[in-house]
Parts: sequence; structure tokens; C-alpha cells
Amino acid sequence: MLTTSTPDLRPASAQWAVLFLRVPLGAMYIAHAFYKMFVLTWPGIFHLFTHIGLPIWMAPPTVAAEIVGGICLILGIRVRWVALLLMPTLIGAIAFVHGAHGWMFSNPGGGWEYLAVQLCVSAALVCLGNGALSLESAWLQRRSAVRS
Repeated sequence: MLTTSTPDLRPASAQWAVLFLRVPLGAMYIAHAFYKMFVLTWPGIFHLFTHIGLPIWMAPPTVAAEIVGGICLILGIRVRWVALLLMPTLIGAIAFVHGAHGWMFSNPGGGWEYLAVQLCVSAALVCLGNGALSLESAWLQRRSAVRS
């Protein structure tokens, strides 16, 4: 007989699951920023932004957000806010760059499915928070222990 109840997710397991979401997402943000900087180079990034109709001034803040945001996600610092604030870069990449190229990222020009998964992981992190091995959580625990 099938049951409709689902087992409760143990808090420790959930915290580790969040870690396994936030670290690769942060690494991917950093990898994409480094790709832009070291493969496309700044002239290429500026060309890309103007080619897709975005102003050049948006390029440096976008790259900086990907690097700083990626580091914050990996280290577990303000994960909810960082994931939320980085979501527009994914939405923009889908809307302006990859959306017209179809579903598969291997399509010429890259598709949008990979970015959609990153967007879903970001939304999950907005809901879940820091997770295990978070510098922010460790700092808050230490701070509350000192106050006690």
C-alpha cells in the first residue's frame, strides 16, 4: 500500500543539502565572470553588452556582482540576499543572450536550460538560507555565545 506521507527532512541533512546547492552555484558565477574577463576580455564584454542592447556601463557591475556574489555564496555570507540579488543576471542572460537560441545550451549561441536551473537553485537558496559551513552562521553563533 502506498502512503501519502513523506519523511521529514532532518535539519542536519537539510543544512548539508543547502551547502551542496550554494557552493557549485557560487563557483559557476565566478567561472562565468572569469570567462568574460579572461576569454572575452573587456573589449569583448563591452561588445557583447552593446550587441545585445545593454549599456556598456552595466558590464563591470555585472562581472563584479558575479565574482563577489559567487564568493559570498561559497563562503555562506548573506546567502538569501546574494541569491536574490544575482537572479536578475540570470534572467537577463536568458532574456537578452540565450533565450532565443532554444533549450539546449549546446546549441549555437547557447540555450537557456542551464541558466533556468541556476535560477531555480537561486530561488531555493532564497528560501533556505545559509546552510552548513556558513561563515555568517558561525559568526552569529560565536557572537551569541559571547553575549551569553
